[in-house]
Amino acid sequence: MTLPIVRTVADLRDTVAGWRGEGARVAVVPTMGALHAGHLSLIEAGLDVAQRVIVTLFVNPRQFNNPGDLAAYPRTEQDDAVKVEAAGGHLLYAPDGDEMYPEGFATAVSVAGVTEGLCGAFRPGHFDGVSTVVSKLFLQTGADYAMFGEKDFQQLHVVRRMARDLDIPIRVIGCPTVREADGLAMSSRNARLSEEERAVAPRLAHALTVASARLTAGEGLDRVLVETRGAIVDAGFREVEYLELRAEEDLAPLATADRPARLLVAAWLGTVRLIDNVPVAAA
Repeated sequence: MTLPIVRTVADLRDTVAGWRGEGARVAVVPTMGALHAGHLSLIEAGLDVAQRVIVTLFVNPRQFNNPGDLAAYPRTEQDDAVKVEAAGGHLLYAPDGDEMYPEGFATAVSVAGVTEGLCGAFRPGHFDGVSTVVSKLFLQTGADYAMFGEKDFQQLHVVRRMARDLDIPIRVIGCPTVREADGLAMSSRNARLSEEERAVAPRLAHALTVASARLTAGEGLDRVLVETRGAIVDAGFREVEYLELRAEEDLAPLATADRPARLLVAAWLGTVRLIDNVPVAAA
């Protein structure tokens, strides 16, 4: 394998400076590893806008509010590096915790507004952790573009707001959710599903798709949400954390599908928390 793997900010910046000297533009794909086809599609999207693509790999402890979830998160660096190289990435940046948060580190980045509700309501501190680590990755890489999947739609809005507010000169690009053949949104967490749970999991996306069509057809939001929650639980999910209609542009809560929107959900299947969203066209 010839893919360079760097672990320090100094080495990363030296490499990027060399690329800049060649006139290259740079895209970054921030990840926590356990890469799948969804991540690889972000590398491909980065290659469409830039001459060099950096994939970052850092399991960020500051965005986990559940220590058990952090401990269970898959770590597969060597396999990930092979996938990055095959997809055309140019560098894997894989710092350790001391490099990212050296002794005495005392700063947190907090974004208001778009962090309220949805995952923000159920994962205290999560988006502070995301905003802090992503702001550091943007500044460390000095990238021109950052590629994020739309599956984490609230995260996409948070990162865009953070970069805009802090005047970080980077364009955050949202890329379509990549799904398995049966409709399940690709996620590193899917590997933790049992065989039986994996058979149930695609019903989440199916329920969202049906609900989206009903809303576009003009059905009332309250009825659609209640019946869709019931359908998800009946399918085998043990709990629906949230199911909400939000505006596509700014995540404002909506009472009707009167403008382009997203229907967003988080639900527990066994011990695995799955999130997904689908567009809802204006009725």
